[in-house]
Amino acid sequence: MKIAVFSSKAYDQQYLGNYCDSGFTMTFFETRLTAHTAVTAQGFEVVCCFVNDDLSEATIKVLKEVGVKLIALRCAGFNNLDLQAAQQAGITVCRVPAYSPHSVAEHALALLLSLNRNIHRAFNRVRENDYSLNGLLGFDLYKKKVAVIGTGKIGGTFARIMTGLGCEVIACDPVQDSELIKLGISYVAMEQLWQQADIISLHCPLQQDTFHLVNEQAISQMKPGVALINTGRGALIDTKAAISGLKSGHIGYLGLDVYEEEADLFFEDKSNTLLQDDVFARLLTFPNVLITGHQGFFTKEALTVIAQTTMANIRAFAANNFAAMQLVNK
Repeated sequence: MKIAVFSSKAYDQQYLGNYCDSGFTMTFFETRLTAHTAVTAQGFEVVCCFVNDDLSEATIKVLKEVGVKLIALRCAGFNNLDLQAAQQAGITVCRVPAYSPHSVAEHALALLLSLNRNIHRAFNRVRENDYSLNGLLGFDLYKKKVAVIGTGKIGGTFARIMTGLGCEVIACDPVQDSELIKLGISYVAMEQLWQQADIISLHCPLQQDTFHLVNEQAISQMKPGVALINTGRGALIDTKAAISGLKSGHIGYLGLDVYEEEADLFFEDKSNTLLQDDVFARLLTFPNVLITGHQGFFTKEALTVIAQTTMANIRAFAANNFAAMQLVNK
């Protein structure tokens, strides 16, 4: 079985290659999968895709024409996928629903701590022989009220971490986790969450009802100086509304590992090109904004599980063992 791996980097080749069984052949393409590049999959039964690959109806139409039978997502999210188009085309879609929840949860904490204690700014000062502390004042996380939106595997892990730091944790999720409730975590309505939280961390999926969940109206209900962290999906936040909140001081700290227009930015070296995204450029001007390029998943443990699960999905598909696959529509 021939597998075309799109949006591949050296680390993808290393980890996926380690778990590729005999009888399967992986060909790695650095290019993103789009309607224009999908013809590259000619002769491959499987395409292996990542978060910023374009799996729209137009792309799926080409994949069907060139004979692709399986889309193996090596990620948890599938907001970039037209599932109905895939089903109509008779293409099976699987994913990696959980790899290392600790990797993303710990990255959310890293963003929060770096922002709160101005680590990113202090690092640059010391390198310039400037050891002054003016402007670097932080606050204790202890006893602060932390709101977690989405308490699945990642959000639940983050909630436990913050509880361990002595924070009061509240949460919002249509499905309440009884184990988190036993830890003293309270589920509240979204309106209460906006009003009460000192820190808000987003861990929910991107779907129709969560698109621009953090918008102008939501921000206006938050505490002045709130810390907002997003390691989920970029479009959970209306970026222009967030910029207005930063300018007014209503948002005191903003940590992002994702961005709603990241597809043409993240995972690539753009150091020799001019930044064309004016909204993103505006974000970079704020000293209280810290952005990483979708690296929350990027740990040895997570990459190992991603590779193992992806190969297990493909192996099960080859054996017609659909019950063993992590199907998107399960």
